[in-house]
Amino acid sequence: LHVRITGTLERPNYRIEKVVFQSLPGLYVTGNFYVPRHASGPHPTILYLCGHAPGPLGAKSNYQDRAAWFASNGYCCLILDTLEFGEVPGIHHGIHDLNMWNWLSLGYTPAGTEVWNAIRALDYLDTRPEADKSRIGVTGISGGGAITWYVAAVDERVAAAAPVCSTYTFGSQAAHWVAAGQCDCIYFHNTYLVDLPLVGALIAPRPLLILGGRRDPDFPPDGFHEVFQKAKRIYDLYASPDGGAERIGLVDDDVGHEDSPLILAEARRWMDQWVKKGAPSRDPETVEKEKPEDLAVLSRLPPDAVNYRIQNLLIPTAPLKNWSTGAAWKERRQQLLAELKDKVFRWFPENRTEFDTAANQSTSGWGPGWLTSYVDYRDVEFTSEPGIRVRARVLSPKGDAGKAPILLYVKRPGDSIYFFDMDELLPIFGRYKVVIFYPRLTEQSVSAPDYAEIERTASWTGRTVASMQVWDILRAVQWIVAEEKTLSPSIAVYGKEGMGILGLYAALFDEHVKQVILDNPPASHWQGPAL
Repeated sequence: LHVRITGTLERPNYRIEKVVFQSLPGLYVTGNFYVPRHASGPHPTILYLCGHAPGPLGAKSNYQDRAAWFASNGYCCLILDTLEFGEVPGIHHGIHDLNMWNWLSLGYTPAGTEVWNAIRALDYLDTRPEADKSRIGVTGISGGGAITWYVAAVDERVAAAAPVCSTYTFGSQAAHWVAAGQCDCIYFHNTYLVDLPLVGALIAPRPLLILGGRRDPDFPPDGFHEVFQKAKRIYDLYASPDGGAERIGLVDDDVGHEDSPLILAEARRWMDQWVKKGAPSRDPETVEKEKPEDLAVLSRLPPDAVNYRIQNLLIPTAPLKNWSTGAAWKERRQQLLAELKDKVFRWFPENRTEFDTAANQSTSGWGPGWLTSYVDYRDVEFTSEPGIRVRARVLSPKGDAGKAPILLYVKRPGDSIYFFDMDELLPIFGRYKVVIFYPRLTEQSVSAPDYAEIERTASWTGRTVASMQVWDILRAVQWIVAEEKTLSPSIAVYGKEGMGILGLYAALFDEHVKQVILDNPPASHWQGPAL
């Protein structure tokens, strides 16, 4: 951990130590450790996780009153800066507005870094004789509340948790359309198609108090009420004559996104009951607020800090291997296919809906124009999955009896494929049936903010825009086989840049594709489509 204490502030009821440690080499975490002065230890201890409070000297000064209250009532309290608003800042808004879509492919979320930092903070508390390792509570508001959920779920050293204004279901977040205002640290990538009540089940039977505001626009009450009701069912399974069911609670105040006096009081009462396990605490006399510069830990940025690029380091790169035998590769191929189906494309619909093919009524595309002198032309649409219609323009050799080989040309967003933009296809007209296919979100342009919101909310259902387009391409292949009545055994998929990669993935799942043509493909998913 390479812990350093860079200074100490002595106050009447407690001392404040300025602490910095490295949760990984070069990943610096700054915070303040409050230690009571007038009671013998080891003390009940609180790990306080800050929310989004920007400031060049860290977020901790904005929440110092919480730490001071606990320390004045006999608790140790370690309050941590966030990665984003720490003294050594890093990035939270990678997919929110910085177009770092490779985070989705990596499975990276800043919540992962924040959880890791909190776990390492618990490791640090294990080394402090003043802290009672069996009595550690975690709490925080907003982003700090979200991390409270996750840390309590993955680390059983947390004896009690009280997340504030941070409880949601994905359905509630979607219904209220709040993604644009939420930080990337709030959510997990939902590969396994679960929801926050499952996180509560992982915390059970340890005490969990959910606190929220009925007027909170970011975490509306229908979301945190549903989480409470579903998590309580699990807690009820642990119920016993000594009151096991009371280990979960809900505080619902008529406020917005804030620590109201009631919410603060109830969170503190919860920690008194389950962590302190002693006489109820009382509000101390007014405590003078510390200046941010007095609570600051570092005088300068460490030259070896990796905080700003931890998103590129936290998840190790998958190793590449040269396979020496065909049998070994065949076995590995089956493993990869199974992993792709289990993780990347787990959301794929189990049942294929009817295509319900119809003539496309869209006016975009300018019609066939002079193409009819080369080919027979049709413009159609069909159903990819319930509620999703996709478009295909079919350019068949004149008089084709189903014998021509087929080229499935997958359109990129922004591509112009009007009749006067067909120069690159002219050499194959008359010899190939060309199906120009428009996966979802490629026919019309989408603004950058709208695209980010679609991409982020798609991850709530285990999807990405690219993975949905893979499904669309796969459905286009199935549509060709089922409805074009082709006699040709040869279907080739062609795509430029990232669309070629998506065609390659689709080909894995349908052996009717005999060839994939990649035009200027990206080197990896670091640059290419997010899956």
